[in-house]
Amino acid sequence: MSEKKRFIGELISEFFAVAIIILFGDGVAAMYSLYDPSPYKTAYWGVCIVWGLGVTVAIYATGAISGTHANPAVTMALALFRGFSWKKVLPYMGAQVLGGFAGATLVYLLYNPVIDHYNMTHHLTRAIDGGSAGVFFTHPGDFVTVSHAFVDELVLTAVLVFGIFAITCQYNTQAPQANSSALIIGLLVATIGASCGYLDAWAINPARDFGPRLFCFFAGWGSSALPAPGSYWWVPIAAPMIGGPIGGGIYHYVLRPFMPNYMASPAMQGVNPAEPVLVVANEPASVVSNRAS
Repeated sequence: MSEKKRFIGELISEFFAVAIIILFGDGVAAMYSLYDPSPYKTAYWGVCIVWGLGVTVAIYATGAISGTHANPAVTMALALFRGFSWKKVLPYMGAQVLGGFAGATLVYLLYNPVIDHYNMTHHLTRAIDGGSAGVFFTHPGDFVTVSHAFVDELVLTAVLVFGIFAITCQYNTQAPQANSSALIIGLLVATIGASCGYLDAWAINPARDFGPRLFCFFAGWGSSALPAPGSYWWVPIAAPMIGGPIGGGIYHYVLRPFMPNYMASPAMQGVNPAEPVLVVANEPASVVSNRAS
């Protein structure tokens, strides 16, 4: 396979990864928000599990092609600390945002009549009141200011990327083996949501928020989506892009050097070992074959 064709496949993979996550995640948000009684109002953990399993399914579906970054903050951290090619960073991010847009489109296609009924019943409009906007994108929770939400998103994304780096570290002897890392990463996402999700709906992913937000801007929510009340739209973009590299850097420089297998690794002799980008090595078959031999 040519390098160009392979790169196109990676972008398609990232597109589908985020679309899958949004389809399941925004879908369960619709179930949580639009129905009365909601099947999740007294079982919020179920919402978190569905978001997490959406991530797991996305990884299993696309990990062998692109490594399933599915998150611009993850892509940035991998470029900084795990040798991911900088020339791929912006195209990956673009594909991820488009995937978020497409996933939101699918959720809207499924739930449009329910959204309209909910808004009519509660005397809400999309553009003025932001009716049902919480199905698609995030906003600060009760008692949380925009500035505080920025700190929340920064910290939670740092925790996410720190966890991903630990789970996929080839030197970590306690990391999940075989293909179980996809499930553990999904549980990590679910755990973040279960512990802190009510603060600001735990975007922890610029593509997860901005892609659906951009769709909603064109689908009738207008200024409720962009720039959003309090001009909140930039927070789920900027804060994760700062927090992700912080979390990755903490793991890379503080814990990774003490991992049992690291001291004896080629890295200690000045060689940059082929550590998995996320779930898979994401290298040409010839390189993998040469290394195996």
